[in-house]
Amino acid sequence: MTIFRRRHAFPTLFLAVISGLFLCPEASASAASDSSWTARWIGPADAERPAGPAKNLWSCYRHSFSLAEKPASARARIAVDSKYWLWINGRLAVFEGGLKRGPNPRDTYYDTLDLAPWLQAGENQIAVLAWYWGRDGFSHKSSGQAGFLFELQAGPALVVSDASWKAIRHPAFGETGAPLPNYRLPEFNVHYDARLSPGDWLSAAFDDHAWPAAFELGAPPAAPWNALVPRPTPLWRDSGLIPFEGSPAYPFTTDDALVVARLPRNLTISPYFKIKAPAGLLIDIRTDNYKGGSEYNIRTEYVTTDGIQEFESPAYFNGHSVHYTFPPGVEILDLRYRETRYDTEFSGWFECDDPFLNRLWLKCRHTMNVNMRDAIQDPDRERAQWWGDVAILLGEMFYACDTRSHALIRKAILDLVNWRKPDGVLYSPVPAGSWDKELPGQMLSSIGEHGFWYYYRYTGDVATLATAYPAVRDYLALWQLGPDGLLVHRPGGWDWGDWGENIDRPVMDNALLYQALATAIQMARLTGHEADIRGYETKRASIAANYNRVLWRGTEYRSPGYTGKTDDRGHGLAALYGLATPDQWPALKKVFTTSFEASPYMEKYLIEALFRMGDTDAALARLKTRYQKMVESELTTLWEGWGIGSEGYGGGSYNHGWAGGPLTLLGEYVAGIAPTTPGFATYQVKPQLGSLRRVSAGLDTVKGRIAVAIERDNDSFRLRLESPPSTLATVALPLAATVTCNGGLVWPIADAKPVAGLVFAGADATHARFTVSPGAWEFSSR
Repeated sequence: MTIFRRRHAFPTLFLAVISGLFLCPEASASAASDSSWTARWIGPADAERPAGPAKNLWSCYRHSFSLAEKPASARARIAVDSKYWLWINGRLAVFEGGLKRGPNPRDTYYDTLDLAPWLQAGENQIAVLAWYWGRDGFSHKSSGQAGFLFELQAGPALVVSDASWKAIRHPAFGETGAPLPNYRLPEFNVHYDARLSPGDWLSAAFDDHAWPAAFELGAPPAAPWNALVPRPTPLWRDSGLIPFEGSPAYPFTTDDALVVARLPRNLTISPYFKIKAPAGLLIDIRTDNYKGGSEYNIRTEYVTTDGIQEFESPAYFNGHSVHYTFPPGVEILDLRYRETRYDTEFSGWFECDDPFLNRLWLKCRHTMNVNMRDAIQDPDRERAQWWGDVAILLGEMFYACDTRSHALIRKAILDLVNWRKPDGVLYSPVPAGSWDKELPGQMLSSIGEHGFWYYYRYTGDVATLATAYPAVRDYLALWQLGPDGLLVHRPGGWDWGDWGENIDRPVMDNALLYQALATAIQMARLTGHEADIRGYETKRASIAANYNRVLWRGTEYRSPGYTGKTDDRGHGLAALYGLATPDQWPALKKVFTTSFEASPYMEKYLIEALFRMGDTDAALARLKTRYQKMVESELTTLWEGWGIGSEGYGGGSYNHGWAGGPLTLLGEYVAGIAPTTPGFATYQVKPQLGSLRRVSAGLDTVKGRIAVAIERDNDSFRLRLESPPSTLATVALPLAATVTCNGGLVWPIADAKPVAGLVFAGADATHARFTVSPGAWEFSSR
């Protein structure tokens, strides 16, 4: 086995720069007018008929057209079931276009992009590779028909897909043998036999006169693709092909069948090779995570032709290393990879004087990164948008990413409400063609404080909440209360509350419903549905009046008939959502030192409860206890459970986004940055440092960047804030003898001097608060 060891940094060779292609329409929830399309859906033909129902169909399309001059801009709209790759004049323009279907159970997304950088005056040539899966999955609803749609407006020239295009089934792509991807994935393994290649068909000079005409399949909104909806998220950020550093000098041969090329961290990548080989040898490509989550994912097979050849797997994988299996007789000329990921900057940060927390924060971000793609999803076993995961990941995205990440959260919200069942049931993962089961607890989290409402708080996007609210109302109508004043258990399609054992569901589920009703009240008021509020208040009052009466046992929560170990999960939710009163907190904190039943999914809420109770040291102590094994691991991403594989839950994936909750908690509570009105028109900086001495943190918001730096010692506390335009920030400082701001004394209030842009906002037993206008502020207390 040959192993390429990674170094600290990778030089980047940009063979195709795709950032900046995407023209993101602001309103993307509803279908565009289908009458605005001139193009026709096309597909490869079998004789004089369209290629019939098929699976794993790879198609090639070519078209030539002429332009009088190079356009300044050239708006293209492209739709496909399922993915496409686009070359113009022999240059790669799009690597893996198309979003998994669909925006609802019927319709199809289309991409919008500017192709002007690839066009030229005179003759132009388009080449497209399309991959049709032809089966449903946990993240995709197949239309049932391979099809491609293209429309380009380049100055006065209109270029559309129709029967003037050429199209063939790609003869080199085929089927692999076992093992195959697990049943959750719509994708197939990739099998490519270079001996059957159609030649250099991507180049502008290729002679395609012998190719048959494409078969026209109808004009939008033709079935089975139906209405077309603009893609709400950007095309992938594309690194171009990057060399694996630490490799031996090329060319080389190896006596070992397996060559392991290491990546700098867990990434979503497409592997590449250039080799010299005789014909007929089989090369296998996968990653170390090929069986991530204890299920087979996706791999690639390549059968060699004779001579020098190169190949890049169009399918993406994820992992820490790429495993190439080369048979004897292969001379390796080059190995590279292409990273593709959601197009956002990782502009947020958190850094403190505790290396453990710094390492954990970075692993949370790495995990979040590989969970952002067509949807907010895990990258291996399922690639599916479970909303329990989304409710945790969206907070990470707000604190780690620039505002382009907001579009992916908005898409997740619209996915959930647009896929609801006729009877009002919400379910996930969606979009999906092979799953329709409701997980009631996850649905309550999704529509509540940490889901839809969290998105609204951080963006101020009223329109999306107005779209979502009817689904929230209809779903909550399904929840009924029993004679004891608490909810009647709702099993849904999968009666799942968390991984693990000793799950006391009434304690958990009543708290989840209680918080969902609270946010429904706010949503109804915000969207003009005040008539709905009384019903929510009645249910909420019943839970508040009976929760402790029925479930509290004096020192812990325990539902009637529950005989398992004390369940920490419900205790955390009771404190977090206000059902447990402050006089109960000491007992709850004792539970948190002895009960460790929660998976990483629920653990985030338990630790958050400790922050809400004001016990930062206890919160950080529990966090360190729970995450120690993950932080000490050589793996760069976090896990589905507290172990991997058989030691974990649900298959034991090692890149599960729901484990990344600490990233949000460190920004929202330790650094103390959080909105107090939607969209950060007003926000607070109220650090909870515990025993930490130094914290630096920041994030990009819809108003601009917020940056905070805090230092303290035994005698002083110093806080620097950079606050963006159109905001008012309230800074909470620990009470001290004196507080200065930008050099002027502002506390005690009797001796304070006026400071332009600063207003005293009050004090309590522990903090003095000051409201400040945009700009740079430096506070010091002694």
